Amino acid sequence: MPHDRTSPPAGAGLDPGRGLTERLVTLPDGRTLRTVAAGEGPGPLVLFEAGMSAPAACWVHTQREIGAHTRTLSYDRAGYGGSDVDPRPRTLDRLVDDLTALLDVLDERAPVVLVGHSWGGPVIRLFAERHPARVAGIVFVDSTVAETMPAKNAWLVAGSFRVMGFLARFGGAGLIERLTLPHGTSPDIDRADVAIMLRDYACVRAMRAGAREAEHIVSARPLVRRLQQAGTPDVPTICVQGGRVDRGTARTRLLLNDTAERLMHDTRGGRTVVVPEAGHLVPQERPGPVRDAVIEVLRSARTRPGAAGPASQETAD
Repeated sequence: MPHDRTSPPAGAGLDPGRGLTERLVTLPDGRTLRTVAAGEGPGPLVLFEAGMSAPAACWVHTQREIGAHTRTLSYDRAGYGGSDVDPRPRTLDRLVDDLTALLDVLDERAPVVLVGHSWGGPVIRLFAERHPARVAGIVFVDSTVAETMPAKNAWLVAGSFRVMGFLARFGGAGLIERLTLPHGTSPDIDRADVAIMLRDYACVRAMRAGAREAEHIVSARPLVRRLQQAGTPDVPTICVQGGRVDRGTARTRLLLNDTAERLMHDTRGGRTVVVPEAGHLVPQERPGPVRDAVIEVLRSARTRPGAAGPASQETAD
């Protein structure tokens, strides 16, 4: 298994997983992004946005499940997996420029359901602010919030990517898996899918791409705070939050979940689902609640209810 892939692949050829299809898409500036698709039907399309250091492969299990209900799309951001490296700084604005260009090239102009984990949360927030008419629904999965973005945290994130990049270079993919997922992956995710995730995550390439994005955490904080204050389009919206407090995360977990609850309280019809058995990596530890939230938002987007109910908080089993 080639964990130490440090240069852009010459073309397609990364197994996306059973039932998923890989495609290389060329952006207007000539760079290529690798996309992964699953499902069919009238839509809306469900677009998966991964977290920092995470490739499209981190969604393989959930994307297959949602693909049974509608069309889905995930992609490797620049520098991850099978996508070209971007010579320009990987700011939050630049990430959304790429996402917008990708959907434009694919002629996906109709409203989409956005699903964003961790750093993918601010990415889809900014896309939604820029293009509210192109958003049919939103699912935030333990999304990064401004309250958890101080300079110290940014330094720790960048440092962790450097350490894991060093481990990956010297064949430490198994150790990276144990460090990242000390409680293991959900038994619902088979080992073939875990191997695909590790192939594209536990490698130098992913850690370098993550470190380049982490360079802009601090400078993005005012933008993320403004986006939170502005709110999201009036579409079905759910926050799925981890509930487990791991060592050293008590304050961060409280900030993440309290902020998510407040943001959903201010979102018409928004609600928060807490998954007690999961930490930050909810899609890998407990994918069921993520799947259920996406399906709920998808169904609501299809029926386009005229009135939204009050915000609420639930606990997932």
